[in-house]
Amino acid sequence: MSEPLCDTGEAPAIHTRRKRPRITVVTSYFPIAEEPYKGHSAFQTLRFMKKDADIEVICPMSAYPRTKWLNPTGFRYRRVDLSYKPPEFKATYFEYPALPLVTRPFNGLTCAHLLKPYLLASKPDLILNYWIYPEGFAAVQLGRKYGIPVVVGSIGSDILRPGGPVSFRLMRYTLRAATGVITVSEDLRQNAIKLGVAPEKVTTVLNGCDRSIFYARNCDQARVELGIPQDAELLLYVGWISPTKGLVELVDAVAALAPTHPRIKLALIGEGRFTPDLQKQAEQAGVGDRLLFLGRKSSPEVAQWLAACDLFTLPSHSEGCPNAIVESISCGRPVVSTDVGGIPELLNESCGIMVPPHRTDKLTAALHDALNRRWNNDAIASQFGRGWEAAAEETFEACCRAAAINA
Repeated sequence: MSEPLCDTGEAPAIHTRRKRPRITVVTSYFPIAEEPYKGHSAFQTLRFMKKDADIEVICPMSAYPRTKWLNPTGFRYRRVDLSYKPPEFKATYFEYPALPLVTRPFNGLTCAHLLKPYLLASKPDLILNYWIYPEGFAAVQLGRKYGIPVVVGSIGSDILRPGGPVSFRLMRYTLRAATGVITVSEDLRQNAIKLGVAPEKVTTVLNGCDRSIFYARNCDQARVELGIPQDAELLLYVGWISPTKGLVELVDAVAALAPTHPRIKLALIGEGRFTPDLQKQAEQAGVGDRLLFLGRKSSPEVAQWLAACDLFTLPSHSEGCPNAIVESISCGRPVVSTDVGGIPELLNESCGIMVPPHRTDKLTAALHDALNRRWNNDAIASQFGRGWEAAAEETFEACCRAAAINA
């Protein structure tokens, strides 16, 4: 690039006026009309980065065929509204064709081919990506071709569960070829380094939290507003309804606790195709009436349920930096979770209990202990004071360093 993305420490000439950098974000991890809270952490980070840079977002979306014989699994049959205009951003959505499993090795190249005119029209000083393959791969291919630095960002599963050996190799290539890499936890950073990325290229940027929404508030009042009995022992889960989130073990744990905790209930906020299977499991275990499937909720609604619960639980098998845990701590609620990914970087004994993944017995014991322990909710809420402003500043600094590396 002809000039660095931001100041590098040397005083510019008096007559020079530093321009605002143009950053084009290439990602599918961003709000869509059908899921306005998708890509929440990226959206919030970029909101605050706008004070330092001109930001444009391009969202490639894989489009699977409607024809049953071409798409027997029905995977992502639903089309997205490509005309959607998210608040506060100039964003462009486009689709690229894909077949389940079959086209996975080629999705990055197909995405790059269709991305090219949109990217060149945006004339970026730097490309920032969230989700390594295929969108990050496409961004790196075009960045290398046109001499534009590229920072790719991993949120967790794109590195930890890449989806097969071919996707793994393409993901690893993308990480190595990018100008810079951002991860949402130190655990992910170490994973990237193990994959061959130079340590100085990888920056950890923890997620933030909107403290105007997520803060300690009165539990009794929240329960009155939500119609939850005051004597209920309420567990809360927030996230994708999937077996990889440890929900099979969680329902089994609730069933094991029910005889000694007759007022226990589990509220689940989120959506997913696993929902009917989980409902069936709960019915067969005799705790169907103890589960509340609440579907998708807005951030203020999630905060209200956090205020009403006794504790938050996320027994996931794999995680990056789960924002639901950050929000739970900010609301002063203790957490029972698994010791995977970046979770140990968020929890300590004063705000939660961690257990190994896949261990229903350990999860059951931890939930029992947490329900019977007296927690200092105000002290828990004071532990995490990090806002999205900090995440945005650190992300922008990583982009600045990447541009300097490329200069």
